[in-house]
Amino acid sequence: MSLSPLKTNILPKPPTLRKLIGPSFVILGLGLGSGELILWPYMASKYGMGIIWGAVIGITFQFFMNMEIERYALARGESVFMGFARKLKWLPFWFLISTFIPWIWPGIIASSAKLLGSLFGLESTQFLAIGLLVFIGLILSLGPVLYKTVEGIQKVIIGLGVPAILVLAIYLASSADWLAAVKGVIGQGDGYWLLPVGVPLATFLGALAYAGAGGNLNLAQSYYVNNKGYGMGKYSGQITSLLTGKSQEISLSGTKFEPTLENVLTFKDWWKKVNIEHFIIFWLTGAITMVLLSLLAYSTVYETSGSASDINFVLTEGALIGQKIFPIIGTIFVLTAAVMLMATQMTVFDATSRILSENLILASNGRIAEKSIPKIYYSMLWVQIFAGILIFLLGFTQPLQLVITAAVLNAFAMFVHVGLTLWMNLTALDKQLRPNIFRITMMLSAFIFYGGFCAYVIFDTIL
Repeated sequence: MSLSPLKTNILPKPPTLRKLIGPSFVILGLGLGSGELILWPYMASKYGMGIIWGAVIGITFQFFMNMEIERYALARGESVFMGFARKLKWLPFWFLISTFIPWIWPGIIASSAKLLGSLFGLESTQFLAIGLLVFIGLILSLGPVLYKTVEGIQKVIIGLGVPAILVLAIYLASSADWLAAVKGVIGQGDGYWLLPVGVPLATFLGALAYAGAGGNLNLAQSYYVNNKGYGMGKYSGQITSLLTGKSQEISLSGTKFEPTLENVLTFKDWWKKVNIEHFIIFWLTGAITMVLLSLLAYSTVYETSGSASDINFVLTEGALIGQKIFPIIGTIFVLTAAVMLMATQMTVFDATSRILSENLILASNGRIAEKSIPKIYYSMLWVQIFAGILIFLLGFTQPLQLVITAAVLNAFAMFVHVGLTLWMNLTALDKQLRPNIFRITMMLSAFIFYGGFCAYVIFDTIL
């Protein structure tokens, strides 16, 4: 499509910090069912707490990545994909491929189905997983305002789940376990530093990619801050249900403001508050959750799980929690994990459907109108659901392997978009709104880190 020039409007004043809370719950929810709940606890159950430094590094990188994504949306009132397309017209094709292929693997919902199936004595959970995919599709299709549906669900799940995990960790972990966690944050494990012998690099890279959201999903943060009305996002519309929602006018092209002294000061006020919101909700809550879930796995399953593999370590963990406290507590733990995974899959579908629909419009070169975005969104949603169903029917049902496959692919996608986001913010934004040297350094560090690990895994696999 031919990109419309940015309109100019007034930069609104930021509300109180309390009213800004919301988008970070959604982006945090994107990671709860993958890195936080599966990969890092799995690795802690196999290799001890000495690898947890990777989770802290991963979510720290993602904090700075997400904030640079927010920077563009805050200043321009449009998604970063619009900004990318203004720079290079072929980029929408890359984002279509790098979003659809990595996220087509339904490992998260497969994990949820396996946990739920264990509670009801189901050995085969293939069709339960298919039913959950359809159920998620109905939730997203019937919620009147899409963003409010997703944010509301994630607020409830995170608000209940994280305190429960904290209580369990305090009750079950010994002082030696807590000491191991502290040492693990600086990379000291049981007889090793940083990486234990024999740890699969693909699994570690996948966990790094999922220490937060992962892949192109981080870029969806620009949608969520616009939907919340951050900065110039006040002038963008929202996707509403085709069946139950009230239609809103949606324009993919954003709105800029004149970089006057008053506007720059207002932008800095926005920037300070959204950084605080994202630090507390995303970084702090996410880091604590990953460390606590890994600590739970370490204190219950480490050196007792034997040959436990795949998502079975969560079942073993739940059984041991039940033995140490009450059986019902172990059951509730497994049920909570299953619900968190299902909510994550829902948020993943929302993010990927937004990304695919917008980039499909951008790639269509004007053949698909912007006003069609709700229809395209729901079409992309159900295409992904049916693709997931097909994968299950073809026999790809091992949850952990599906998650790792998606994670490695997403790590490469992150390497690409980190570089693109930094380049765009340094060239497309007014000088007064650009990142400072510290932010630039953190983004370059993430770019080199993800790129280096991806190259290592690729060459290690080939050779």
